[in-house]
Amino acid sequence: MNQTNHGAIAAGHEKTATAGIEMLQLGGNAFDAATAAVLASFVVEPMLTSPAGGGFLLAHTEAGENTLFDFFTQTPLQKRPRSEVEFRDINLNFGGAIQTFHIGKGSIATPGNILGITQVHQKLGKLPFHIVAEPAINYAEKGVEVGEFSAYCLQLLAPIALSNQDSQQIFAPNGQVLQQGDRLVLKDLAETLKYLVKYGCQEFYTGEIAHELIRDCQQSGGYLTLEDLKSYQVIERKPLVTQYRDRQILTNPPPSSGGILLCFALQLLSQTDLSKLEFGSSQHLELLANIMKITNQARKNSYDSHIYQADIAEQFLSSSNLEIYLQTLKRSPNKWGSTTHISVLDEQGNAATVTTSNGEGSGYVIPHTGIMMNNMLGEDDLNPFGFHQWTENCRLSSMMSPTILLKDGQPEIVLGSGGSKRIRTAILQVISNLLDWKMPLSSAISCPRCHWEDDLFNIEFGVAESTINALQDLGEFPINSWNQQNMFFGGVHTVMKTPLDGIIGAGDRRRCGVFLSC
Repeated sequence: MNQTNHGAIAAGHEKTATAGIEMLQLGGNAFDAATAAVLASFVVEPMLTSPAGGGFLLAHTEAGENTLFDFFTQTPLQKRPRSEVEFRDINLNFGGAIQTFHIGKGSIATPGNILGITQVHQKLGKLPFHIVAEPAINYAEKGVEVGEFSAYCLQLLAPIALSNQDSQQIFAPNGQVLQQGDRLVLKDLAETLKYLVKYGCQEFYTGEIAHELIRDCQQSGGYLTLEDLKSYQVIERKPLVTQYRDRQILTNPPPSSGGILLCFALQLLSQTDLSKLEFGSSQHLELLANIMKITNQARKNSYDSHIYQADIAEQFLSSSNLEIYLQTLKRSPNKWGSTTHISVLDEQGNAATVTTSNGEGSGYVIPHTGIMMNNMLGEDDLNPFGFHQWTENCRLSSMMSPTILLKDGQPEIVLGSGGSKRIRTAILQVISNLLDWKMPLSSAISCPRCHWEDDLFNIEFGVAESTINALQDLGEFPINSWNQQNMFFGGVHTVMKTPLDGIIGAGDRRRCGVFLSC
């Protein structure tokens, strides 16, 4: 972590961050940097994101305008008989937890990443798009060395990387998935990006690429049709706004779930005087466990069935609804996510926080493009009512929560995380660490985390054994104590304005995060 006065970026890979910094050095703004970084991440973080995935970018402009660009994946316009759908399960072992995901052409939702990030750039960027895309094309053409975290991801997702010949040619050209130190070369993707720069990203939705994708989906068990691609639109939304302590928080609004559940948990936490607790104590972790548990219960009771209701944010975060769960809190005794995140601040006061994902990847690569399609219809958290039960032509609800904290109307903290269900709990803890416990940024991100899921309280390595024993003695909930820090608990890449108008930042080491400045 170091301080700068011009601009800075925190991201999940050094080359992702470098692409962004190059734009700032060329006179671009935070949105040029974010666009370049996202495009680069498609190349250097291919098991986490893709042009064929989905995401969100929260923008705060120097003029004080706040916009959430929703380019997450969309459910198809129509279904087909389940017997015709290619949809199979895989189990991924994190070492401390096993998660089941589903892949195949029947897991593919309508993608938004490439259209979304180019629309953000068209509206808010300064530099020509061909300049912004240049780092990504260069990385793909010349190849990049597989680092420690990328090698871990490839090994974890080997069942997907090895699922067919096209993906094997990319990720396992010699018969086994690439290892740390090997070189990942994506010449097909480089050519695809050049093509899209020259002819426009709509070619992905209406041109030869689109027709190839749809032909394979219709012939081999996918839901997507050409009309799904042609009708897809980026949605510009007003961010969800809440107050925590003396900061205004901007985050991802409904129909996505992560932002509103983060706000709900922060509202519960705001009712507690943390000065009476010791950080990392059994009482502190018990409080977090109960807040996470209660938030999950509130989601089940009064959110999931109403996500497309026009006033759901007001209803869910209303004082009357919160009071029900506050009483529950007062009565309480005192997983992989193939997602990556980028945070940017520039000296003009522009802020961009963007989270994108490809799920785990469907295993299907559009021939000759180097692009693996998403598997968003195969993620259980995006399909709470069961697989193949989705409503047609609806934006899927995501846990992605790109977030900005404003102080006196100006962006102070820009953050977000990868990590599926752990996104909102990771961000919750970092915000609390910064505002409640007054931690330095690096400590706020690196200290151990916890997460409640499926009636199990996961505690990351680094928490004192005596604290874990004290929680176990309470007998309130089962505990899974991890023996290492792990990407399971997210990757909160953060940049932050200092009181003297400098910019500091930190990348989350759980996902080999990087901070660069200029």
